[in-house]
Amino acid sequence: MAVMRRKKRTDSEIPTASMADIAFLLLIFFLTTTVFDEEKGLPIVLPEAAETIEVSQKNILHLIVQADGVIRVKAGESPQEQTVSANDLGAIWRINAAQNENLIAAVNTSPNAPYRLMIDVLDALQTAGAQKISLQLLEE
Repeated sequence: MAVMRRKKRTDSEIPTASMADIAFLLLIFFLTTTVFDEEKGLPIVLPEAAETIEVSQKNILHLIVQADGVIRVKAGESPQEQTVSANDLGAIWRINAAQNENLIAAVNTSPNAPYRLMIDVLDALQTAGAQKISLQLLEE
């Protein structure tokens, strides 16, 4: 009687020794070839340069953003200043704009003021319906 030997089965596994290398190479490839959009600033439409026009102080609402994050509001020639938060600016603008339709918001910002605070001030004015805004950087 003849003894039959069984055939050896070949393993059907895929070699995974170099899988990690391939995964890291693909990761590096996609990280280096991907282009990210640059952050864009606030979409503010600025008027073209023109001659300087004198404006009466009674038509200006001064908003002073200080380096320590304090916002001071001064109405025209009034010596009184009040300290407010960015959330209260909309209500202050509406009250003053109802009394004077030619009102201009003059935003003076310290160079060391938090950028987020400046954005909050502009957003509050825009939400309140301010059409005339003057931006200026304070000198320190």
